[in-house]
Amino acid sequence: MVHPLMRQSPAQSSSSTNYPDTDPQQIASRITPLLDRLHVLVVGPGLGRDPLMQDTCALVVAAARARRMPLVVDADALLLVQRDPGLVKGYELAVLTPNVVEFGRLEKALGLDGDSNKEGERETDRVERLAKKLGGVTVVQKGLRDHLSNGKVAVTVDLEGGRKRSGGQGDTLTGSIATFLAWRKAYLDGLWEHGGTLKEEELVHLTVVGGSAITRECSRLAFAKKGRSLQASDLTDEVHTAFLNLFGEVDTDAENSGSRLVLLGFLPARFGQSAD
Repeated sequence: MVHPLMRQSPAQSSSSTNYPDTDPQQIASRITPLLDRLHVLVVGPGLGRDPLMQDTCALVVAAARARRMPLVVDADALLLVQRDPGLVKGYELAVLTPNVVEFGRLEKALGLDGDSNKEGERETDRVERLAKKLGGVTVVQKGLRDHLSNGKVAVTVDLEGGRKRSGGQGDTLTGSIATFLAWRKAYLDGLWEHGGTLKEEELVHLTVVGGSAITRECSRLAFAKKGRSLQASDLTDEVHTAFLNLFGEVDTDAENSGSRLVLLGFLPARFGQSAD
């Protein structure tokens, strides 16, 4: 759900009295009551870098964290973490999805050096260091292969993707991760009988693996159809097929519509992690 609450800082030459919506606290107070109705909060895509919206967004993120709500932080919202890492530091329900440039900026902001892995290091060492520095936040290092880590466990998702990178494809990743995080809550709340034995501490990591896999498969399928004319929006048309390709058919029993969520259980076997 998108709520139209964008505001813009007034020009420096203007009197703020002419702009009733210039207080981040007041703007945030209209958003935070909505959090009690949501399972996951996605922050960043389309946010912009206006100082007023950035300050408002920081308050909303803090409110979501206080409610123990999973967060997916992407795009312009990553500036919040660069400026104030404490906003998400130590919060294991936060997922960051930086691109190459954003990843480097986060490293610099946190005092980590190096634009590439040092000699003898593993491909996942950079993302593991960054996640560890953030106190257990899960970070996705997007690239030719997606590396992700929470500072304790590092995983590489190297499923084949498309051969063209189009601006905006990251939104498919962000949305897919958010969807899996919502299913995680349903799984933990026992909204359907699944007989699963997945440990709670595994689930955030598995949701991110699933989101990465879906996005890469969508990219592969879209590129096969569109080639160099591919646009980011073309990935959306492939979500259903990508899901079926990776996780199989869903249960079509109308009386057990939540049963498709048990597909979370397919993730460990599919990507080499143990469900025990």
